[in-house]
Amino acid sequence: MGVGAPDREEYGPRSRPLPFERGTDGPRVVLVGVDGTRTSLRAASYAAGLARRQGAALVVVFVHSPTLYTALADGVVAGVVQRTHDDLAADLREECRREAESLGLPVTFLSRRGDAYAELSAAADETLADLVVVGASEQAGHRLVGSVATRLVRAGRWPVVVVP
Repeated sequence: MGVGAPDREEYGPRSRPLPFERGTDGPRVVLVGVDGTRTSLRAASYAAGLARRQGAALVVVFVHSPTLYTALADGVVAGVVQRTHDDLAADLREECRREAESLGLPVTFLSRRGDAYAELSAAADETLADLVVVGASEQAGHRLVGSVATRLVRAGRWPVVVVP
C-alpha cells in the first residue's frame, strides 16, 4: 500500500438495517475480489447488480499478490511494481466510488497485499460475507494447480459464484 493511502474506504449510502436475518432471505453482504483483469471486472459488475437487487452491501477487495520475481528484484524494480499496484488500486477505488454513487449502493473498498485466497478468505470472515464472487482465472496453469476460485469453492465456507 502506498504512503497515506487508506486500505479501507466506504462509499454510497450508509448501510441500512434489513428486515431479515442473515442467511434467511438472500445475501446481506456480497464480497467480490478484483485484480484489474477482465474476468474480475465482470465479476464486480455481476456482484454490484446482485447487491443492488438484493438490497445488500457490496465489499470490493483488491488483492495485490507480489510474485517471487518481485521479491528478488532490486529496489528500482520493486518501486515500479509498488507504484503500479498503487495506481491500479487508486483507479479501482475511484471506480468503486463513482459506481456506488450512481447505483445508490453501500460499497466498501478494501486493499490487501498477499496471497489472494488467504486475503479474500480473511476479508469474507471479517465482513461476514454471505456470498463471494470472483472471476474465473484466465491462466492456463490454474487448470492443473488450481485457481483462487477453485480454492474458495473447496473451502466450502461461503457460497461462491465464479463469473466467466
